[in-house]
Amino acid sequence: MTARALVFGLLACLLWPMALAAQDTAPLPGAPYADSAAWSALATRAETLVMRDTSSEFAIMRLRAELAGWRDHFAAQSNVNANRLETVNAQLAALGAPPETAEEPAQIAERRAALQAQRDALLAPRALAQEAFARANGLISELDTKILQQQTAQLFQRGPSPLNPVLWPAAATATWQVFRTFGTETLAGLQVQSGNGRLLANLPRAALFIGLAVLLVGYARWWLVQLRLKVSHRETFLLPIWLFMLSLMQILVSFAGLVALSNGLDTLGIFGLRGQAVIAAIPEAGMMVVLGWWLGRQVFSDGTLPTYLGYGPQTRANARRLTLALAWVLAVGALFQAAAGAIELAPGVAATMALPVIIPAGVLLWRLGRLIQTPPISAESAPPTQGKIRVQVGRVCTLVAVAGPGLVLLGFADAGQGLLTASILSLAVVGAILVLQRIVHDLSLRYKNPDDTKGLLALLPILVSFVVYLASLPVFAMIWGARSDDILEIWTRFLEGFALGETRISPTDFLMFAIVFSLGFGLTRFVQATLRRSVLPRTRLDLGGQNAIAVGFGYVGILLAALVAITSAGIDLSNLAIVAGALSVGIGFGLQNIVSNFVSGIILLIERPISEGDWIEVGGQMGYVRGISVRSTRIETFDRTDVIVPNADLVSGQVTNWTRGNLVGRVIVPVGVAYGTDTAKVAQILREIAEAHPMVIVSPPPAVLFTGFGASSLDFEIRAILRDVNFVLVTRSEMNHEIARRFAAEGIEIPFPQQDLWLRNPETLKGQPQ
Repeated sequence: MTARALVFGLLACLLWPMALAAQDTAPLPGAPYADSAAWSALATRAETLVMRDTSSEFAIMRLRAELAGWRDHFAAQSNVNANRLETVNAQLAALGAPPETAEEPAQIAERRAALQAQRDALLAPRALAQEAFARANGLISELDTKILQQQTAQLFQRGPSPLNPVLWPAAATATWQVFRTFGTETLAGLQVQSGNGRLLANLPRAALFIGLAVLLVGYARWWLVQLRLKVSHRETFLLPIWLFMLSLMQILVSFAGLVALSNGLDTLGIFGLRGQAVIAAIPEAGMMVVLGWWLGRQVFSDGTLPTYLGYGPQTRANARRLTLALAWVLAVGALFQAAAGAIELAPGVAATMALPVIIPAGVLLWRLGRLIQTPPISAESAPPTQGKIRVQVGRVCTLVAVAGPGLVLLGFADAGQGLLTASILSLAVVGAILVLQRIVHDLSLRYKNPDDTKGLLALLPILVSFVVYLASLPVFAMIWGARSDDILEIWTRFLEGFALGETRISPTDFLMFAIVFSLGFGLTRFVQATLRRSVLPRTRLDLGGQNAIAVGFGYVGILLAALVAITSAGIDLSNLAIVAGALSVGIGFGLQNIVSNFVSGIILLIERPISEGDWIEVGGQMGYVRGISVRSTRIETFDRTDVIVPNADLVSGQVTNWTRGNLVGRVIVPVGVAYGTDTAKVAQILREIAEAHPMVIVSPPPAVLFTGFGASSLDFEIRAILRDVNFVLVTRSEMNHEIARRFAAEGIEIPFPQQDLWLRNPETLKGQPQ
């Protein structure tokens, strides 16, 4: 476990950076960067090194850096002469295809040959660059594989077990030698500095640095803690962010204090080689303690109420103590390793010396894993996060706490220490992710309308969690042994994209497509809204025509936005002809219903047999058209329910449009009167009722028809034309009310069915008992 690796991992889990340090692959000034001879020599040397079995990792890494520089150069050269090639291709296209049978004119043939030769000359550098790029890329992959094989072999190389009692005296002697050498060097340096008077001269400056360290680590950090407590009582929307920023200030202040302490001790000049190594490791080791303290308080915050994770107060207090104790163990181990780094040790002695750090770290990690598996306390004020993730994390911690020291005791020192260190750092990264999730969770709870679950705010915790998890992947990879070159290699391959026919599509192409299409889509929606609200209402078009124009403009705008986005992304659609043909076949067979509905929707917008607001009847459903979309039409029935009708049914089926063109329509009111009633009087009363209704127009006048002789009544009908057919039901109801009133006043009877019962043998009923 190196102190540098631990501090890097803890800082990574705090900042979770996705951006990787760029690899410096630029050639030296004056180097023959584009010289083919230099490239050939480098490639030959790389191929020779790949075949060796005893190549050092340093030599491989240095050679890989040079190859990466050449690969970047060839990647840039693979698109050379692009503008000139485009012009030459346009000239060849202007000449047209050469005739297959007849001979073309000599001047055209000569010009075509010259342009073709020029095109071949322009393509030659690109082909050579692509070949060299493939060679460099392949060599880099071979070198990466060789490095991985060497690291794997070193990781699983077994040495002497620390359980061997023969190693204990050597380990004790080496440990005593470290402390004795440290004390001897320090005492000698103190005597020398006191003798030549430099100690007194350097003492004020050293005291200034040490005093600044005490001020920053002690008072400034305590003042920030008190300020954070005061700010926590304020009710502001950004309170979680302010509290998080104040906690980060505590880390920065502590780091500045540790650096000041290191500089102050170094200024004294009394420490020797091992002392200088320990002083240089103080900031890193101190940051382990600071970050452990910070993560413990952030993840397992104090207080009486359950927090984001839902643990109880006693569980959180124990977790804070375990986290801080684990950080102290790692910090002490880092300082001791810095002091013992210059000692030549026999195999197995170093692992034996590391046991006082590995065993306590394993015990603390095991206890912390058991504590993480504690069930949360549910509370309405702060609902805990659900799921089995914490249980799995706790089980992994307990498993690693046993496996790590166990591997060391079996002789696999590198594997055991690496497993234990990487697991602790990964746990720290998980803690940092939980801190960020808690901030977003608190912000969502502080929103003014917590019941609003729509829009981006409701998805914000999920989106932030996804981004944090995605950004943590490189950090996890580097913690578990990946090199920055490996991450950069994956990123390079990702940027290269994938080939589709002769077209290569990269993520930058997707990004350009998304940006241009989003701008075009937004502009289309803006123009649509302007047409609907400001332009079309001022015309003489009806509502259906306005909707047809707006929707049609939306289709055209989205299509143009897609074409412009594809062109801007550099995607050549001509190379996708085969893929497009296969897709068209698939659309023809598998998506024919969707395509049919889409085409039917376009027909509805062009012909406009129905429009928004029309009263139609289709498939036994009757209602108003509320929207015509790409695939279907939405009809609102009189029961206030929505019926979704496919557009193909409206085009190919029978549809009754009650309000197409105008709102005039007919109402029919059937009436029956008893036999013996004066039919002329009934017709006169019904005509008066119809003519008196305000919705009935006078031209043509309403008609009263004597339709026939029913089983129990004389049947009449009122047939009238209404000004607005939408009121047909209301009009029929009002006429029925008036008919009932007038018939009652005139003594006209409205009959009901009557039947006579005939008994064939009534005499048989006389003898029956009552």
